Amino acid sequence: MANYLIKPESIRTMPSGIPYIIANEAAERFSYYGMRAILVVFMTQYLLDASGQLDVLSEQEAQAYFHLFVSAVYFMPLLGAVLADGLLGKYRTILFLSVVYCFGHLALAFDHTLFGMLLGQGLIAIGAGGIKPCVSAHVGDQFSSSNGHLINKAFGWFYFSINLGAFASMLIIPWLLKTYGPSWAFGLPGIVMGAATVIFWSGRFRFAHVPPAGVSFLKDVFSTQGRKTLFKLVPVYLFIAVFWALFEQIGSSWVLQAQKMDRHLLGIELLPSQIQAANPLLIMILVPLFNYYLYPFMGRFIHFSAMTKIKIGLFLTTGAFAIPAILQMLIDTGLQPSIAWQLLGYCLLTAAEVMVSVTCLEFSYTQAPNSMKSFIMAFYSLSIAVGNLFTSAVNFFISNDSVSNYLEGANYFWFFTALMLLTSVTFMLFNSKYEETSFYQGGQNLRD
Repeated sequence: MANYLIKPESIRTMPSGIPYIIANEAAERFSYYGMRAILVVFMTQYLLDASGQLDVLSEQEAQAYFHLFVSAVYFMPLLGAVLADGLLGKYRTILFLSVVYCFGHLALAFDHTLFGMLLGQGLIAIGAGGIKPCVSAHVGDQFSSSNGHLINKAFGWFYFSINLGAFASMLIIPWLLKTYGPSWAFGLPGIVMGAATVIFWSGRFRFAHVPPAGVSFLKDVFSTQGRKTLFKLVPVYLFIAVFWALFEQIGSSWVLQAQKMDRHLLGIELLPSQIQAANPLLIMILVPLFNYYLYPFMGRFIHFSAMTKIKIGLFLTTGAFAIPAILQMLIDTGLQPSIAWQLLGYCLLTAAEVMVSVTCLEFSYTQAPNSMKSFIMAFYSLSIAVGNLFTSAVNFFISNDSVSNYLEGANYFWFFTALMLLTSVTFMLFNSKYEETSFYQGGQNLRD
């Protein structure tokens, strides 16, 4: 650490380490979302047994394993936050866990059995989840009071790189799987993740390496203020967990449904896994559209607070999930509806994501004391983990033949649609009694 900067430079220009972070993030997100995009198809079409023979999973089992993996990814940010803020610092945590991440891709590329898949997923969950709360906080660490006015621009490029990497990988990796098989389809994300690690290491002398807080970090977490902050946020996160239980199914049940639809669009036949690319593309379009046009316009008529955005987003999710429910009813009768109808569901669901996820991230950050920013962002990730764990449990449960009779076909989608509607109504009633102003007392430090 002797040759590293331990605090940001007092300059008025963009920190020289930012391009390394943005390039690393784009490559890392390419590797993660590319690998994730093909998991369900891999499990239902390419999985092998120990002797090299096909031994694929049922659709319910594949969905269950998929959501179990995503749940593990979002449990790991707590580990990353503790390592970064309490022991190693952000740079070393990101670098060490990125190496673990690469080994996960390696396992997936070379071992196509259930054991190899679970080993690879486990290592990727540790790597991808562990670095998640560290990278964005590492961006903020690079700025001083002299160039703090540029931080919004840096974060704009940072989040654009996330969605650009995801969009590209969701188009390329499914094509690789179909054309060259799982070794190349899982291998390319591994190569790109290796490049991401090298890029990040190359910026080591340009980064500001803020030292870890050590034991004081844990003291702040368990302090009175820390406990009060968590107590305020947990009820909201429980509602958000249901949103994630539905949203993350664009990588599982929506892909499986797309296999049974007419996927010709503008003269091109899309692969089932490629439909997911609509989400990051729409994010890049809707975030500025909402921030600069929709929110100011709606603000003329109603108090468009964080809680209002989340309420609207939850109801939009209900409508979004009703679309695949109706489509599945048509499929169950032998029809083959156009994939354009599922894309309409993506539009509604992505609009809901902007209102729920983006808003809740910002909301969580404002409520956290300065010493707990990374930890609170990691704690927010638990809502995603819990939602995916619930969906995984449902799918493991209905893999039992006696239960699947009740939740097969369209009934599966209607079950989650009804759950989301109940959650939306309950949240609306909850919010009317639990005044939003009680949250903001914890967030004054951001505006001071």
